[in-house]
Amino acid sequence: MSIKLTGIHKRFGEYEALRGIDLEVAHGELVALLGPSGCGKTTLLRIIAGLEVPDRGRVELGGEDATLTDARHREVGFVFQHYALFRHLSVFENVAFGLRVRSRATRPSRADVARRVHDLLRLVQMEWAARRFPAQLSGGQRQRIALARALAVEPRVLLLDEPFSALDAKVRLELRRWLRRLHDEIQVTSVFVTHDQEEALELADRIVIINQGEVVQAGRPEEVYDHPANAFVWNFLGNVNVFHGRLHGSEARFGPLRLPLVARAGGGQREARGFARPHDLRLSPRPETLDDLPATLVASRMSGKMQIVEITVDGVDQVLEALVERRQFQSWNVAPGGRLWVRLERISVHSAGTDGVSPPDESFDWVI
Repeated sequence: MSIKLTGIHKRFGEYEALRGIDLEVAHGELVALLGPSGCGKTTLLRIIAGLEVPDRGRVELGGEDATLTDARHREVGFVFQHYALFRHLSVFENVAFGLRVRSRATRPSRADVARRVHDLLRLVQMEWAARRFPAQLSGGQRQRIALARALAVEPRVLLLDEPFSALDAKVRLELRRWLRRLHDEIQVTSVFVTHDQEEALELADRIVIINQGEVVQAGRPEEVYDHPANAFVWNFLGNVNVFHGRLHGSEARFGPLRLPLVARAGGGQREARGFARPHDLRLSPRPETLDDLPATLVASRMSGKMQIVEITVDGVDQVLEALVERRQFQSWNVAPGGRLWVRLERISVHSAGTDGVSPPDESFDWVI
């Protein structure tokens, strides 16, 4: 079932949680709502579920107006952050709950309930736990049961509110990969809320980035990561080095860096910022081209096969991060205070929007 939100506004007292949200989710799509705490993403999820009513705007489910439809009649499954399982009920009864509380006219027979519950427990690989109680399960196992309970009512839309945030890192990684495989198998339209950018990049077909109640960018994971729409997205999504400088005519200047921007014609001087991911900085123990700049090693730390290297560039008053293959870095035998050379292979230059949130007037990708 498709989802379409048009002009959604929601205020809680003086706090404006949502400011004119427009969003479409295609049938069978898995979409992540990503943003910092308090940006409005959970409020938006609750509006889709029918747990909140927008002050203005329209909610369509499957092409039909559902703005004022009661949550019980929306055919939506909801998985909460902290499981919300009934402690006094067994795993089997937790999953069966939504089926048992249906009206007599729509309630399945006891045999059908049992078949449905066992099928779902098999689907989430928890059939062995049918007779156990939530307190006897790990956090990851409880979240699988919460998902099975949400799927028991055969929802046309599945909503998940930070489903893995209460779990440790290893379990979180395993569960999100498992959820991606499960989604590909059942193909139910799904929207999940997260503030974990890695989770969104790994799981979602499409990412919707929200800030201060507004959608600031939406697109496939590789689109929003490789081509952020503004300074906020650059800063929020992934590690990034930020250079502060000015535009001088058709040139961007960041300390010793002089970047020609042939797409821009004149216009005097304006503040500018440059954004470069750590993997866009190429380090070497000696200069390789005329574009290489002298730098000083500040510190380094291991990250799997890679080494995160902190440097300062002569004439740039800030610490920058670069990524180098660990064995290669070790072969250089450079200690803190030692000299390296750095070359920018890509930098995205943005003018105006100097508060870090406002959209830029202009942006340019400078690639060697």
